[in-house]
Amino acid sequence: MSLPPLSLYVHIPWCVRKCPYCDFNSHAAPEQLPEAAYVAALLDDLDTDLALTGGRELQSIFIGGGTPSLFSAASIQQLLNGIATRMPLAADVEITLEANPGTFELARFEGFKAAGVNRLSIGVQSFNAEHLQRLGRIHNPVEALAAARAAVDIFPRVNLDLMHGLPGQTPAQALADLQQALEINPGHLSWYQLTIEPNTEFHARPPSLPLDEALWDIQEQGQTLLEQAGYRQYEISAYARPAQQARHNLNYWQFGDYIGIGAGAHGKLSRYEGGQLVIERRHKLRQPKGYFDPTLRLAGQEVITADERPFEFMLNALRLTDGVTAELFSARTGLPLENIAPLLQQARQRGLLAEEPNRLAPTLQGRLFLNDLLELFLD
Repeated sequence: MSLPPLSLYVHIPWCVRKCPYCDFNSHAAPEQLPEAAYVAALLDDLDTDLALTGGRELQSIFIGGGTPSLFSAASIQQLLNGIATRMPLAADVEITLEANPGTFELARFEGFKAAGVNRLSIGVQSFNAEHLQRLGRIHNPVEALAAARAAVDIFPRVNLDLMHGLPGQTPAQALADLQQALEINPGHLSWYQLTIEPNTEFHARPPSLPLDEALWDIQEQGQTLLEQAGYRQYEISAYARPAQQARHNLNYWQFGDYIGIGAGAHGKLSRYEGGQLVIERRHKLRQPKGYFDPTLRLAGQEVITADERPFEFMLNALRLTDGVTAELFSARTGLPLENIAPLLQQARQRGLLAEEPNRLAPTLQGRLFLNDLLELFLD
């Protein structure tokens, strides 16, 4: 009857400029950001969701966007203080802030650390000037290097976001980006291939991307570089040195619970009613202007039915290289593992799931054909 670990996601929706590949809920920042009013709205939003948490302590906080580093350190301090007065925090709580190299200032980074941020995630994407320009990024390679190096000096935990398969990018250029990131020596790298998402500028006007053969070369050679540098792939696009995995993201992938506050934020919360597990998703209004109105803030909520839970669980858990323990399925979904035994057997017979009775883990083949593996659990 125990509930999953609990995290908090905070969405700050403003950016200097919308990137052509981005499908996140982000909006061009006004000349004067409403920082104080938005922090007050975030804390009011949290107050509304508190009753659904069961008094659990927060294992992690992730402040994402948008570009949260547009906010001042004082505003981030006010936000974190407000959270800490409302909820218990784990002694080793992980507090991540996303930052854009184009908004980098040394004093600002130091201020974020003083406010309580202990993990910085920097959206570098590339160290190549031409590719940054094609991606619509506001920073240049010099700013990217300066921000990444400062972050590693200031914060105990740092992630660099890096993309490959960019318009006009050769395998040599993609690997040069990765090599540059490795030389900075962050504890964590999110290294992923550019995909064209609906409702983006790139979707409306698709750029010319590298051919599949080049993408495969990049992936194979990049994996080798990362392994040689001591980074282990623990999720589809996440690589970490020992003890540097993103605890917040691990909670998502292990089907843990999370509150979502901020414009467009999503949450997943579990509770027991009459001895039965109820899992509910909630999402907040996407438009920042409307979000300030508490009567409009909750845009929707839905219960994840028992029939939907196996797929929802596997959609997250099978992203992990090592998968999860078999017992976690019942602990998180409230369903006996026997309910999906025929599907597990079918996945193993097809070589997509490891032959380990006490673990649900994709094989290498399963990771390469993850959609095929997941489709089994849609039934």
